[in-house]
Amino acid sequence: MKKYLNRKQIFAWFLQGMLFIAPLALTVYILVVSFNFVDGILTGIIVRILGFNIPGLGILVIFFFVTLIGFLGSSIIFKPLLYYFDKLISQAPLVKVIYSSIKDFMSAFVGKEKRFTEPVLVKVSHDSNLEKMGFVTQRDLRNLGISGGKVAVYLPHSYNFSGNLFIVPVENITPINAPPAEVMKFIVTAGLTNFDNQQGHPKD
Repeated sequence: MKKYLNRKQIFAWFLQGMLFIAPLALTVYILVVSFNFVDGILTGIIVRILGFNIPGLGILVIFFFVTLIGFLGSSIIFKPLLYYFDKLISQAPLVKVIYSSIKDFMSAFVGKEKRFTEPVLVKVSHDSNLEKMGFVTQRDLRNLGISGGKVAVYLPHSYNFSGNLFIVPVENITPINAPPAEVMKFIVTAGLTNFDNQQGHPKD
């Protein structure tokens, strides 16, 4: 029984590791393959025309292409195509998990649906003054069957791209008067960095 539980736990850790690694690895792989492909084509063309190579031109082209896609994605004409693409991707089980993970993770930091914009201090218990720094990610939890008065708070780990999500009473959180990016940097570096603009402090 003990061996079975150990194997089951190891397998669960393996799957969790895959969920962490897969989106990042896929993103890096796509960027590397795209760069090599574009740079290989451009190198041949530039050498024929100019007689010499321009290092890093592939990076500029990819940057321009990604920026163009972002611009088109925010336009009214392109949104229906993006909707049908998302719908098509959602039909493929494995691809759906990887794609949605990357999309949700990226949209949490950039775009109109940024999530890490509300840094707070979370009181761990009423019996102590211990508090943790985190970000409110959801205030409406009715779809999960959780009653009002509670919010979802993400607590990033220091020196790691992971964290814990807690559902806590609203009265247990205190807003932090500091830029969200600075708070995130402060947490993931275990508090070793200073705030660039001002020292963060809880709002009154």
